[in-house]
Amino acid sequence: FFSQSDVEICLIDGHCKSPIERFWNGNENIFILQKARHNEEGDSTEDSKPDEALDASELLPVESSGAVALSVRRAKQLISLYTLAHNPHMTHLDISEVVVLPPLWIRCDASDPQHTYWLGAEPLKAGNKVTGINFYMVTCVGPTVGKTKFTNLEELKMAHKMKHHSSVVMTKGFAQYELLRGAAVEDTLVESDSNIHVDITWNTVEKILETPSLISAATLNITLESGDPRSPVYQLYRELQFLLALAEGLKTGVTEWPEPLESESALELVQQFLTGDCCLLHWERGCCISQKEKQMPHPILQCDTAAVDSFIKSILSERGDLDFAEQLWGKMRSKCVSSYQELVECFTLVIRSLDRGEIQPWIHQGSSSLLSSLIQQSFHGKMEPVSLSGTTPIQMLLEIGLDKMKKDYVGFFIGKLGCLLFQDYFISTSVDLQEQAHRVQKLHHMLEIMVNCTVMLQFKHENLFPLTQICMKYYMENPLNEKHVFQLPIRPALVKKFCQNDHPEIWKVDISSGHGPKEVKTTWQVSTNPPVEHMTSSSTGLLSDSTVNGSSEERLYFTAMAQCSQVHFT
Repeated sequence: FFSQSDVEICLIDGHCKSPIERFWNGNENIFILQKARHNEEGDSTEDSKPDEALDASELLPVESSGAVALSVRRAKQLISLYTLAHNPHMTHLDISEVVVLPPLWIRCDASDPQHTYWLGAEPLKAGNKVTGINFYMVTCVGPTVGKTKFTNLEELKMAHKMKHHSSVVMTKGFAQYELLRGAAVEDTLVESDSNIHVDITWNTVEKILETPSLISAATLNITLESGDPRSPVYQLYRELQFLLALAEGLKTGVTEWPEPLESESALELVQQFLTGDCCLLHWERGCCISQKEKQMPHPILQCDTAAVDSFIKSILSERGDLDFAEQLWGKMRSKCVSSYQELVECFTLVIRSLDRGEIQPWIHQGSSSLLSSLIQQSFHGKMEPVSLSGTTPIQMLLEIGLDKMKKDYVGFFIGKLGCLLFQDYFISTSVDLQEQAHRVQKLHHMLEIMVNCTVMLQFKHENLFPLTQICMKYYMENPLNEKHVFQLPIRPALVKKFCQNDHPEIWKVDISSGHGPKEVKTTWQVSTNPPVEHMTSSSTGLLSDSTVNGSSEERLYFTAMAQCSQVHFT
């Protein structure tokens, strides 16, 4: 079986995305068979001997330009070999012990009249004994225009009953609606992988393409990439990028300084900050607020989408309790310190003003930064000398930036979301500065998710709070991963307008009969994208939102059907 020279095989485990997951929901390892891709140096598979065991590394998926399908005829031959290997009655094959292999799925080229794209086989087991085989066939046609050619649900149910001799069938519906799709940013060729979609399941389907009811089960799936210029928190993202550049520079010894955006230098701005009115701070309710900030009223949140968007932007505006170090960070960042020498000159100016007693600024308690320590020492009229050489200036700027941005995020998650279970893990100072910066980066990714859900879905606390806990739990155990799909169970009413006004990206119905190992299922699915990744390019060159004759109602669809049958050995 493994020595067939025209095929290659890979093992897909539970940690990999299964290419057959839309039509088969098994949770075990599977074999994927496809046509061997011969390289210029020759196919190593041909040199292997039939009696040689395969190393596990030889079964791993191989990077390639695309999967290559086998002919349906060849796939059926391989399915027969797989079945013979499990049949205990094939004594003439001299099999000393039947080994139960993982389920097998073979990519097919749709060369038969049914357009078969997958053939599958799965052993039926009773304990450690193989009692039969479940056979699967996935067929697909499309793209087709409009819904007029769709089948009738009653016809599907009748066909299932006749094939499997069933008198009673169960139906289960599934629909996927896309709420946010990543698109290319204007004036760039870079596309975002951001995506928010909702999966809805329900029992008892009445008709093809029916809209899910409000008592269905819904799961929100969120994948978001940071850095979209259209995001309400884009300016905070840019501030974070400056912070990360400092952390990387501290680690490698090489800092990429940004180009100055304005003619006025950061040094000039710091000079004005130290001598001007912006350092004249007054106290109110235990926090430090500049005169300019105190006079700015907060907008009132209203119920329409525009007001929600405006509110999101307002709550992410600069805090009103910025201390001296945080304001200094803002001045140096906003003018983008453009060189190491300029950074040294800025801190030299600040330390000289502190040492001479020209300023006695207020700072937050609990800060462990070197600048905060110098400010506290200045209150007592004696400051330890600081050598502004090497990485010290970069470390000083990074420290005050970390202090400031941590407070920004904490203010959002606790003050705005009421997330009283905020984890100290994200703001801990017991790890090195690079790790602290990475944890702040995690906080920003979570913030992007919360803001998008608030703006788009108008999430309230009852949804934002559990979503925050899901994100925090993941990021306390895993590194930053903006490709990760965060899942949140929600009430279908939250996405009611999308379901009623939009077409589903995927809609399918499962028709099943029997129970346990004797259960058999027929799946019919319609989608706006090819349901099989190895479909030929001639079938997939059309966009899902294409129209015919200018009519926005005429969409292009792919229809697929998965059927199964059982063969018992005893």
